[in-house]
Parts: sequence; C-alpha cells; structure tokens
Amino acid sequence: MENMIEVKGLRKEFKSYSSRAGLKGAFRDLFTRNYKIVPAVNDISFSIKQGEMVGYIGENGAGKSTTIKMLTGILTPTSGNIMVNGMVPFKEREKFVQTIGVVFGQRSQLWWDIAVQESFRLLKKVYKVSDAQYNEHMDHVIRTLDLEPLLDKPVRKLSLGQRMRCELAAALIHNPPLLFLDEPTIGLDVLVKLKIREFLKEINEKYNTTILLTTHDLSDIEALCERVVMLDEGKIIYDGELRSLKETWGEGKELQFQFLEKVELDTLQAVTSGLPVKWECEEKSQVFTAVTDDLDEVISQVMAKVASAFKIKDVKINETSTEEIIRNIYEKGTV
Repeated sequence: MENMIEVKGLRKEFKSYSSRAGLKGAFRDLFTRNYKIVPAVNDISFSIKQGEMVGYIGENGAGKSTTIKMLTGILTPTSGNIMVNGMVPFKEREKFVQTIGVVFGQRSQLWWDIAVQESFRLLKKVYKVSDAQYNEHMDHVIRTLDLEPLLDKPVRKLSLGQRMRCELAAALIHNPPLLFLDEPTIGLDVLVKLKIREFLKEINEKYNTTILLTTHDLSDIEALCERVVMLDEGKIIYDGELRSLKETWGEGKELQFQFLEKVELDTLQAVTSGLPVKWECEEKSQVFTAVTDDLDEVISQVMAKVASAFKIKDVKINETSTEEIIRNIYEKGTV
C-alpha cells in the first residue's frame, strides 16, 4: 500500500516580536524590532498510508494546526520535505487542492447568505465535477448526513451541528482521496457526533479515503482511529497504535461511585489513605472516581473501605480512559 502522506524533517519557524519598554523603546521599535525564532513544528517525520484513519493529537500550541496548514499547502515549511498524494502541497496548489477535502471546525467554506445547495453547486464548478459524478456521489452524502431538509436554507440560519454536516459534505463534493479534519466535532451534541463518525467510517470503507483527524475529543479518536500521532511542543512524542498506548499506559482501573448521601472528597481520601488511589469528583453529577492500580487486591480493598464507610447508590469499574492516559503522558513529558 502506497504512502498518501510523507513528511521528513518538517519544520516551521515563526518570528516572535517583543516590544521595548517606554517611549524611547517604542520609537526604536519603529525602525528595528527585537524578535526571536520560535519553532512551531520541530523536525517531525511520519508517513500515512492510503486508506488509513489517523488521529493527530496534542495540547493547544503543540503544532497540530501548523502541521495541517503545511500539509494542505496554506503554509510553506521553513525546512524539510512534504509529499502529499504525490505532490508538494505549497508548490502545486491548484492541482493539489483538487485532490483533498478540508474541514476546519472554526472556519467555513460555505457562502453565508445563500442556500446550502447553491454553495454545493458553486463548489461543484470550482472542482470541475461533472453532473453524473456529482449526482452519483452527493446523493449518497446528502442522504447519509441527513441534509435534505437543509438544502434550501441559507448557511447563516443553520445551527452549528447542521452547518458542520454541510461543511463535511462540501469537503467531499469532488470525492477526494484524502480528507483533513481539524476539530470537526467541536461544540456538537452527541447525536450529531455519532452521525459524523458513522459517515466517516462509511466513506473510509467505501472509497478507501485517507483521513487525518485532529481533535480534542478523544472519543472521536477512539471511535475512528487505530493509530495516533501525538505532538508536544512541536515534536512527535508517540506514533503508533492506540491499543498499544492503552496497553502500555492504561495500567489502572477507574472505580466510579455514587452515594446515597452527601460525601466530601477529603473524607474519601482519608478513608482510603495508605492505598495507591487518586480521587476525582464530578461536582455536578456527584460522581466520585477512584483511579487505582489494576490489581484485584487493591480494587477489593478500595471497595471494602468505601462500602464500610458510606452508603453506595451505584458503582462502576472502567478501564482508564484514553483522556486520563494522555494527560498522564503530557504530565510526565515522554512516552
């Protein structure tokens, strides 16, 4: 299987300007500015095969969006090599954009004041898609994403969830072999997220579409991606299977308790002191979570101590969540 994306030693630096103090400093700034070079992406290398769905994750400022902008040809790298779908994105922009779809959760590619289907028709012309190709492909997209009731509405009248479904359809008008999704489910409710995830799985299976997904919603990654690339301060700190990440780092268990009466977090901590357990509390729902080692003996001890001290309404035992694992990795700073 050939590589759809190949990145070698990719680097992007920005100039960070600083202002001098006082009136004299401001005057000097007019003529010469002090700046330092800040690498947003710091010599990264990875490749993605055709048909893969890869999660690209990292905290804010880790360099995710900068990477996506270089891969889509919006930014020119400072150094390094990029080959996407056999082309260098920033050099062959016109030809290149015909082969990719892009959805930025924070930006729209639809025209604000015209009906959704008019936006689709304009994009069909931009991408030089024939009527036959459009009808065959887009009928399926519109049906699957449940867009029929929205086609006559102007984009400004749509809810966020409706607009994001239309954005996704717009990115797929030319049925590109490669789809970049930057925070596609940000701010969406659970049902819309599920619909979008199901649809992405379907186009991946049907057309072997390669998908690179950046998101803060790790349930998106778990639902869609077998592989994750994790970025921290512009460097890749993990590239591999999500399953391996969980096996290596997800050694603990989470015990979720709900109680019949009001319980304070520090009381729980006191009751289980001496055991390897970390307590968290969800204030609103009053769910108390004990993160502990995945050892039957420890779990039994925690359960026994809590049960002897409080009246329990409900208890659940879960594997450590991906979110918890990734938080631990960032706190420790290495994989």
